Amino acid sequence: MIVSPNFAGKRFAVLGLARSGLTAAATLVESGAHVMAWDARDEARQQLAEWTETGQVELADPVSGDISGYDGLVVSPGIPLNRHPVTEAAERAGVPVIGDIELFAMARADLPAHRVVGITGTNGKSTTTSLVCHLLEVAGVPARAGGNIGVPVLGTDPMPAGGVYVLELSSYQIDITCSLDCDVAALLNITPDHLDRYDGFEAYAASKARLFAMQGRGSNAVFGMGDKETRAIAHIEAARRAPGLVRLVDGADLLDMQKEWPSLQGPHNLQNAAVAIAIVEALGVKKAQWRKGLRTFSGLPHRMERVAVANGVTYINDSKATNPASTAPAIAAFPPDPEPRIHWILGGLPKGDNLDECAPFFGNIAAAYTIGDAGPLFAEILSPHTEVHRSEMMAEAIRQAMAAAKPGDVVMLSPACASFDQFRDYEARGQAFRQIVEALLSDAGGEQG
Repeated sequence: MIVSPNFAGKRFAVLGLARSGLTAAATLVESGAHVMAWDARDEARQQLAEWTETGQVELADPVSGDISGYDGLVVSPGIPLNRHPVTEAAERAGVPVIGDIELFAMARADLPAHRVVGITGTNGKSTTTSLVCHLLEVAGVPARAGGNIGVPVLGTDPMPAGGVYVLELSSYQIDITCSLDCDVAALLNITPDHLDRYDGFEAYAASKARLFAMQGRGSNAVFGMGDKETRAIAHIEAARRAPGLVRLVDGADLLDMQKEWPSLQGPHNLQNAAVAIAIVEALGVKKAQWRKGLRTFSGLPHRMERVAVANGVTYINDSKATNPASTAPAIAAFPPDPEPRIHWILGGLPKGDNLDECAPFFGNIAAAYTIGDAGPLFAEILSPHTEVHRSEMMAEAIRQAMAAAKPGDVVMLSPACASFDQFRDYEARGQAFRQIVEALLSDAGGEQG
């Protein structure tokens, strides 16, 4: 793990002992700090038993404990600071509320020479973060994803000199970060989200903007062009930096090249790719290198994941699409050629009573196969627009879609719903899709490629 003499002899409180909180506590203890730690779950607290016995960790709730004079209160990003009593407790004691990303920023001076990329936005963060790592690795640059993706950034050994930490950053993480000066920071987009944590949409957008305010004037910044809020932040940043350090991209110049990227189809992925390219170019990667990397990027599990191609039919697992807004780009990615070619498997536990965000792309659907609790509702919505099969169960939907699909078609699970009516989570749902597709293709003797 990452440790730093900067923490030695200091006192920190840690509230929340899930992955990032537990790792933060471990970093602080191993760095020689005294830690007050708390989690409402007894099993979480038991993970610190070894250190509580030696006195390195004090088990107490910082909301009610005495944290006067502490150097920081580390909270989980999931704690709603706008309504949790920890905020008032920290203000009363005069202690800054921070997160594990801020601890990483404080430890950077003790790490081998490195660079940091910070990527935020309402949508597309994980894909772009993973793509940046892939492009850097293809170019021979050591890279590691962290933050809101993968393992906590403090939880692995420091990268060798020349490495790049690529951090996916949610607004919650940015809120509790004070001094992260990214060598390259990127904002993909801003759309209304998480408004229960903010005093309106403007406050949410301001949270995203803080990532750039923490940068020095000589650092690079990359912005998408799809919404006015993102463009407004870009113009503010361009005014305070030297020419060429701020780039606005939409991917229009890459459109002819996109057909080379099987895992990055659709207009949303065109912008994700454009932002990733701008980031790696700012780090010195050349066109020949990133072009090769885009061809070989395999995408993330459960996000437009191509699980098989058999007899000319492509099978895509987009189980991560748990609401209509996240499904819409998936069905937009495969327009008619010349006939509608998507066999759309959808349904689950609904988050609303409509498919309005998907409606502009109903013309791309050759047939729909509804499953789960939302099946009857979605069948009723879609029946005027396309052929609908009330499949109810995943396996039956895949069987029906497989029988109907012809070469050039796409069989896609993009549920537009949560999974909890039939599956543990979206990952289990996506894994089931993959396994059923593989089993049915094996039974049918289809040629996969």
